[in-house]
Parts: sequence; structure tokens; C-alpha cells
Amino acid sequence: MDPEQLRSTLTSTTSPADEQESPRVAEMQIHLKAEDGKLFLYLPTPSQTALEWPDLLQELKQQLEAGQRFWPPNTHVDLVTGDRLLDHRQLQLIVNLLSTVKLHLTRIHTQRRQTAVAAATSGYSIEQQSQILPMAQSTIAQFTLDAENKEVAPLYLQTTLRSGAEIRHPGTVVVMGDLNPGSSVVADGDILVWGRLRGITHAGASGNQQSQIMALQMEPTQLRIADWVARAPEAAPDQFYPEVAYIAADGIQIARASDLSKSLSQP
Repeated sequence: MDPEQLRSTLTSTTSPADEQESPRVAEMQIHLKAEDGKLFLYLPTPSQTALEWPDLLQELKQQLEAGQRFWPPNTHVDLVTGDRLLDHRQLQLIVNLLSTVKLHLTRIHTQRRQTAVAAATSGYSIEQQSQILPMAQSTIAQFTLDAENKEVAPLYLQTTLRSGAEIRHPGTVVVMGDLNPGSSVVADGDILVWGRLRGITHAGASGNQQSQIMALQMEPTQLRIADWVARAPEAAPDQFYPEVAYIAADGIQIARASDLSKSLSQP
């Protein structure tokens, strides 16, 4: 074969028409999944998609319109956002789109403290964790603590929790407001309520018996610390003081905050 024929053969065997395209990395898009009477709405994080926020809203609108016949009216929706940052305005836009097909947002799962604060102050239940496991391994996204990040920053909420609102956080929760009856806070750390505590609180939810619950006015429906449970006395006291609930030898005790060190020193 002469050089010209060889050059022609090499050119034809490596022509662009015969080259195999390199596989593209699939982007995660908005995902809707029904489970146990609820609808889970998964938003891709910025690292999982190149879509801008207006494009994500448009995709959500299309998916909701296409699938609305599969969900009964008034279905509750859990929004799973991962580490995507959402503010009040963005949450309201999602709520508006859901309402057009008669779906109701009730809970937000997030890794971002800013998103958790925005959701809680808007009146939604939240579940904040530090790491989300891959959705492909479960029908519902599950959350776990980062093994290399044992210290979780406190969650500060400047709001009053209404009935039906639930806050879950893997650290300490500080509420600058009231916990109304029917609301609840579950924390792996301490719970501090700078207001009236009339709902349900569970401190040390992962088993930490050193956790405490403090409130300016302690009128709880139920107190839990680790595996211990207590209810408030039926008769309200004549005068309220800042109080702290803690675990003693015989279970949960409540003491004035000013007398706490004295109470803890007693055998």
C-alpha cells in the first residue's frame, strides 16, 4: 500500500462519523415520588444541575401539571432540598405552584440552616440534618449525621411555633418565641425557649442524658430528655420563673434556672 492509500485508510477509520460520543454525566432533575399518602418533592442541588432557578420552577410546573391526575386533592408534600439554599420568596413560589394542583407543602427537609430558618418562620415543619444519603437507595430520602462533624451548630429561630409545626435538628435549638400547644421541637442537643413552652419538647433525642430543656415559662404538654418522659403538673403555678428540666437520679426534674447549679450538686 502506497503512502497515499495508507493516509486515506487512516482518515476513514478515524472519521468523526464513526467516533463514539463520550457519555454525558446525567443531571439530577426535579423528582416527585408518592409514598404512604404523601408526596415527596426532591429538588436538585446546584451541584447536581445546571438549570437556573426560573428553569427549575418551569420544570416543576410541567411535572405537576402532567402528574396531577395521579395525586388526590389535598395531598401533603414533603420538600427535600439537600444543600440548596431557599429563602421565603422561593419557598412561597413553590407553595404557589403546588396549590395550583391542590397540593399542600407541610414539611421541609434541608441541610442548610438558612433554609430551615426561612421554613420555620413561614410556619412549616422542618427536619434539618447535616448529610443526605443518595435517593436511589431508598424510596424516601434518609438523613444521617456526618461522622466527621460531631459538633452541629445550634439552630436559632425567631418565631412562634404554631400548632402542627415540628422542628427536628441534630444539635441545640434556640427558639426566640413561644411553642404553642400542638407544636413540637426534637433536638439531639439542648432546647432553649425564650418564651412560653406549651408544646412538646424532646432534648437529647439521640440518647444524650446530659441534655436540658429551658424555658422562660414552662407549661409543656410533654417533656422528653433522651428516653425519659414527663408531663407538667395539671395545676399551673401562681407565678412563673425561668426553669430548666434535666435528668436526675429519679427521672426528669424541673428547677428554677437560678437554682440549677444547687439542684445538680445535690446527691
